Amino acid sequence: MILSPFEWTIAKRYMMPGRGEAFIALVAGISLVAVSLGVAALVIVMSVMNGFRAELFDKIVGLNGHAIIQAYGGRLDDWQDVLRQVRATPGVVRASPLIEQPLLATFNGRVEGILARGNTAEDIARLKPQLKDGSLASLRPGSSTVAIGARLAENLGARVGDTITIINPQGRATPFGTVPRQVGYQVGAVFEIGVYDYDNSFVIMPIRDAQTLLLSGDQIGMIEVKTTDPDRVGEILAPLARQLAGQAVVTDWKTINASLFEALSVERVAMFTVLSIIVLVAVFNILSSLIMLVRAKTRDIAILRTMGATRQSLMKIFVTTGFVIGALGTGTGLLLGFVFLHFRQGVVNAVQFLTGQNLWDPSIRFLSELPSRSDPVEIVAIGVMALVLSFLATLYPAYKAASTDPVQVLRYE
Repeated sequence: MILSPFEWTIAKRYMMPGRGEAFIALVAGISLVAVSLGVAALVIVMSVMNGFRAELFDKIVGLNGHAIIQAYGGRLDDWQDVLRQVRATPGVVRASPLIEQPLLATFNGRVEGILARGNTAEDIARLKPQLKDGSLASLRPGSSTVAIGARLAENLGARVGDTITIINPQGRATPFGTVPRQVGYQVGAVFEIGVYDYDNSFVIMPIRDAQTLLLSGDQIGMIEVKTTDPDRVGEILAPLARQLAGQAVVTDWKTINASLFEALSVERVAMFTVLSIIVLVAVFNILSSLIMLVRAKTRDIAILRTMGATRQSLMKIFVTTGFVIGALGTGTGLLLGFVFLHFRQGVVNAVQFLTGQNLWDPSIRFLSELPSRSDPVEIVAIGVMALVLSFLATLYPAYKAASTDPVQVLRYE
């Protein structure tokens, strides 16, 4: 839709109503602000939800891989052969032996439930970006040194250099019954993955030390697998699952965290729908302001018609007037949304300080900080949706203006 200089001049005039039309200008201003807030809310919420899912996925998969091969009975016989078989599977990038066992840890009279995790040296080294204190180099086989999560360290009151006691309830059988096995381990490092459950329970040690603690000999309980494409992990590992049937079960990240990610997907769709209604309501303000503008400019429209202005020209003028309001609101909303996302954690901290409420409890939200990840395609879709709705809202008022009969309007002038 190309405007002539005449049409653009009239449209600009109608975008800035005169003194006697202050109420129309107020409604138009409210329309612009409403569209801005609606678009900003959509950008902020969708980016935060995308960030939440992405961060949660990165942290969970970064620690547990894309799939876990777990033996029936908790112990994988001939695991070296199984590990070679897994590594030879097309699409598998990395496979590592893994031991996980819920146990207890004590320090200075405090007792906490933990998840003792035995990893290879390569897997332990991958924790370096999450290292908060200490050194991972101290976690050598036989050194009785472990790395613990930051929240667990706070709960136990332990720091790097302290010695915590890990209790294995199974222990050894004696003439007086089973005696729990208690082993002291020095805290060599404290890490913070950013997922509350992990930081609150994980105690990581070399896999040989975990085998010694659990009295499992040379056996392991599971194998951690990473593939070339996490979205196709089930398809990639399907042949392996058939080969290991009866010996072990292959569980991918989608199954392990199914309830969490499905809930996020449902909430994402619901929030997009609800916030889209806000934009729709804002667009109705554009419709209202244009209707009032057409009513106020009926005489002007009639005069323009008598001067030779076509119905198409009047349609263009009023569509442009309303669409510019929607476009300005959309652009302002996108800018406002990006500014908020840039300072999001500062905003959260400021609101928490002013209200005295903890708005982002890691024990509930899983992550330590408010995440954000903007999807360019989604941002474009939000902008296009707002512009399309703004355009549609202008059609009826523009049609009414173009349908004005100058004879009827000017008859009594």
